[in-house]
Amino acid sequence: MGIDYRLAFGFTLLSLLCAASLLAPTDSAAAAKKDKPQLVTPDDYFRLGDVGEPRISPDGRWIAYTVGNQDLEADESSSRIWMVPAAGGDPIPLSAEGESSSSPRWSPDGKYLGFLSSRDEGKTQVWTLFREGGEAVQQTDTAQGVNSFEWSPDGKKLLLVLRDPKPEELEAKEAADKGETYKEKTPPPWVVTRRQFKLDYVGYLDNRRTHLYVFDLASKEIVQITSGDFDDSEPAWSPDGTRVAFVSNRTAIPDDNYNTDIWVVAADNDDLDAKPLQITTNPGPDGTPSWSADGSLISHTSNIETGAETLYGTNHLAISSSAGGKSKLLTRQLDRMIFSPRFSKSGDSIYFLLEDSGELNLARMPASGGAVERLISGPRAVSALDQGPSGEIAVLISEPHLPAEVFLYKNGSFERRSHVNDAVLASLRLGSVEEIRYASADGTEIEAFVVKPPNFSSRRRYPGILRIHGGPQAQYDFSFHFEAQLYASNGYVVVMPNPRGSTGYGRDFCMGIWQAWGEPDFDDVMGGVDYIVDQGWAHPDKLAVTGWSYGGMLTNHVITKTDRFKAAATGASATLYIVNFGHDQYQRWWRYELGLPWNPESRALYDKISPFNRVENVTTPTLILGGKEDWNVPIINSEQLYFALKLLGVPTELVVYPDEFHGIDTPSHAKDLFERYLVWFGRYLKGEKTAKAN
Repeated sequence: MGIDYRLAFGFTLLSLLCAASLLAPTDSAAAAKKDKPQLVTPDDYFRLGDVGEPRISPDGRWIAYTVGNQDLEADESSSRIWMVPAAGGDPIPLSAEGESSSSPRWSPDGKYLGFLSSRDEGKTQVWTLFREGGEAVQQTDTAQGVNSFEWSPDGKKLLLVLRDPKPEELEAKEAADKGETYKEKTPPPWVVTRRQFKLDYVGYLDNRRTHLYVFDLASKEIVQITSGDFDDSEPAWSPDGTRVAFVSNRTAIPDDNYNTDIWVVAADNDDLDAKPLQITTNPGPDGTPSWSADGSLISHTSNIETGAETLYGTNHLAISSSAGGKSKLLTRQLDRMIFSPRFSKSGDSIYFLLEDSGELNLARMPASGGAVERLISGPRAVSALDQGPSGEIAVLISEPHLPAEVFLYKNGSFERRSHVNDAVLASLRLGSVEEIRYASADGTEIEAFVVKPPNFSSRRRYPGILRIHGGPQAQYDFSFHFEAQLYASNGYVVVMPNPRGSTGYGRDFCMGIWQAWGEPDFDDVMGGVDYIVDQGWAHPDKLAVTGWSYGGMLTNHVITKTDRFKAAATGASATLYIVNFGHDQYQRWWRYELGLPWNPESRALYDKISPFNRVENVTTPTLILGGKEDWNVPIINSEQLYFALKLLGVPTELVVYPDEFHGIDTPSHAKDLFERYLVWFGRYLKGEKTAKAN
């Protein structure tokens, strides 16, 4: 629901087409076919690398980045660190193959690269690697593992984010230090006392919290500098290394609101009873602090909404005095989402990522306020910026036919530096991607993206798929979408709308579904279906609808309100919302937007917007999927929908993936998911007889 699950999925029709040939190709014909770009299949998903975390070395000569891969044969995922010359050239692997490494961070002198790794199935620790070569050296040896880290400005210390250790973690560490073997015990019962007592991918929450520590690289001494019944995150060293800015909710009951503030603590703080200096007082969430060069200001994001409206609110750009007491909102009139603000090296401007109408741009504005300058915009999505010593910026850029790669922005232009997926992309035939705009039922303009089959012909109509994004606070943009390309290669026209509830179009547009889930956004997505039918691209009698998380929830609304679709696939979705109260991780969201369910007016609202209460209207054959351990949108929702449709005689299947949370992360499960989508849609839209094995 709250997580935008965007597995960019796949397709397998090519093998069937090849098998249909009555004559075996000659060797030369086979070779020519091998060199010719082929249609996308599910297996191609596992050939693509996931590029992330670009970091420029202090001398500006190198860019480090990560490449994530999914090994279908080993059925596991890993991430490796590479570096490429900033001037362009061949990449060099830095971390070992097969040992997952992440979070590359250059030492201030540029001689070492720090990173996180959990080698030999141990806890995640900080390792360092000499840039000129040699073996990686483990630096930290904490009982509970390291969440994140940052080098101090002088390179002598590391700032660590650690969660309080479990008793058994301390016992295991003590045994290891003595050279003894730790015998695991039967896990104790969970004792729940917090209001926020569940979290997806974590499980039940106890009273352990996340705090900041300073680790001395020479002495190996570690000192805790924050404490209390609060979680501390996103730390940033001041330029002189004497202070640390961080993000924390330190209200009386942190589990009861969405507030976070920027705080500052001395880097050598040894008095854990001393209260850090509060920098911001906005009742909504503030985050991602970045210091100005002189240490006098901190830039950050600021959402001025409160309660559940925070979830629909806009992240603005703000600056605050590092001494506290003075903050200024810089982008109130812009009414668009801001991410990852960073002061320029000179301190006179701030760089940030700007989400705007299907785009994610690199932008900047004067630190004193003023006009926003879009540095990289247009049909692409920019992410993960990092600034170099001379003002150059490393970013990730994805385009409709390009998964994210590393680019360098310098002197007003940007150039590509990584080419991780070039060979794979050269072997594939991709469908064209077109941005469209249309009027919803009430006249509201809606933006959407249409992906057409590679061999698209305007003289025929194709089966169509409505693909709804999750969130709902998210947007489709000009980035590469593998799942849509998969469907297109299988002969479908895919429409991906940004209905109300989406970000990228301002606060009012996002708030359009407040206490009205499945109402205006239903009209918005159906307008996208009407568009591809009216254009003659999609066949009106061969339509499917699918989505994951909130996309699945809206899919459930769609199939209870119309019989236009011949197939549906709903993933990690909710149907009877009252069931989730006190069961999923959204204990605040339900109360703040819909109210307490024992209140008659609130209960009526829960019932009004729950698609389960219209389930008797469903005639669409529906594939229902989810992870067994999902505490974001628990599997009970899928089970109830499945059982109801079964009793109603509607063709349906329930697919539950073991050991999976809100996302499907195991490669073999992801492939299974791709194939099930294709078989289900092929069966009901094309009349294909292929059956997916259990």
